[in-house]
Amino acid sequence: MLWIHNAIIVNEGRRFAGSVVVDGEVIREVLEGDMRPSVGCDSEIDAHGCFLMPGVIDDHVHFRDPGLTHKADMATETAAAAAGGVTSFMDMPNCNPQTTTIEALEDKFASAATKCVVNYSFYFGATNTNADLLKELDKTRVCGVKLFMGASTGNMLVDRMETLRRIFSEAGMLIATHCEDQAIIRRNTELFKERYGEDPDISLHPLIRSEEACWESSSLAVRLARETGARLHVLHVSTARELDLFEDKPLSEKRITAEACVSHLMFCDEDYKTLGTRIKCNPSIKTRRDRDALRQALATDRIDVVATDHAPHLLSEKQGGALKAVSGMPMLQFSLVSMFELVREGVLTVEQVVQKMCHAPAELFRIRKRGYIRPGYQADLVIVNPDFEWHLTPACILSKCGWSPMENRLFHARVEKTLVNGTLVYSDGKVDASHRGQALTFER
Repeated sequence: MLWIHNAIIVNEGRRFAGSVVVDGEVIREVLEGDMRPSVGCDSEIDAHGCFLMPGVIDDHVHFRDPGLTHKADMATETAAAAAGGVTSFMDMPNCNPQTTTIEALEDKFASAATKCVVNYSFYFGATNTNADLLKELDKTRVCGVKLFMGASTGNMLVDRMETLRRIFSEAGMLIATHCEDQAIIRRNTELFKERYGEDPDISLHPLIRSEEACWESSSLAVRLARETGARLHVLHVSTARELDLFEDKPLSEKRITAEACVSHLMFCDEDYKTLGTRIKCNPSIKTRRDRDALRQALATDRIDVVATDHAPHLLSEKQGGALKAVSGMPMLQFSLVSMFELVREGVLTVEQVVQKMCHAPAELFRIRKRGYIRPGYQADLVIVNPDFEWHLTPACILSKCGWSPMENRLFHARVEKTLVNGTLVYSDGKVDASHRGQALTFER
């Protein structure tokens, strides 16, 4: 038995002094105030002055495994996850081979069981030609169907209306969409190449991958979901305009939900001047007005979850401008402490951070017994010191790519310890790389 005591527990909209008893993989007791465990404990953690919260569930990562492991793999990125308080992740299908066949999906699960320090699930990638496979997916094991309604890797752009309607009608589980209209992006690309050459400056990226491109695609996805009754989750919303597509009401009452990513909450187009292509991602980082609108929506029920779209590349691959530099950035390890910076700025409360990063993903995907501090739930827990100043240096970074757009920032909160299924996998700056997480299961 493990007793975590002297903590400030943040859970289900409350914060209170208390302690938690962990029995093997699960939470046995949640105690308020000075209550003592009802059973003997052979080990303990003194969490004095720290928040104890559920582990973060990141519903949107790209771990590059298999096939692109020169820049990331499941082992390195789950070590980074553990160091950042992330205890579960859901990985996207645009690797090599793409996760667009049942065989590729099964291979990915088998690989994860041997590599992942934290818990895992994987999206199945929809294409123009594989809709027949949707009925074969195990809905209790696969987190969702990923649908690219904009430019993507390889053949994963679904641009046939008849196929889109079929996927929305027959998926039978959550559909997670990347929404950018390819025709608009193509038109903008040609226009800006004519004006500025083959590789326009990075500052033009949000004009090429524009607000209009996002709006047209997101509004189409929402319309299809309403027509078919599909369960739709729009990923990485990046514009103020798109927010009008989503309702400000409790998650339990929705079939159409929205995700904001840490990158779109922390950066705006002014940051291209100093960070250049390090913050190039798709959808693009847009205006300060868009960033601030996302932050405001996050403090309501209009934006449901916060994720990272963690997408590592080597810095050598980030060379160039708006067209030649690759899109994506590593954000996983420092996502939680970044959100604590928004708490410090008064944008959110700690309770809201826990709601958007822990509770809501568990509810949205209907994950079995995770995302909350409750007796009988898996002991996925993170201890955060909310009053510890530190600078992010390259020496801190565990992602295989070896860099972060957050480098040189001063943070005011630090992840102290992370438990996954009751095992202490991160403590005092060290990851237990021998630990293996579990496949997530879904109550569907």
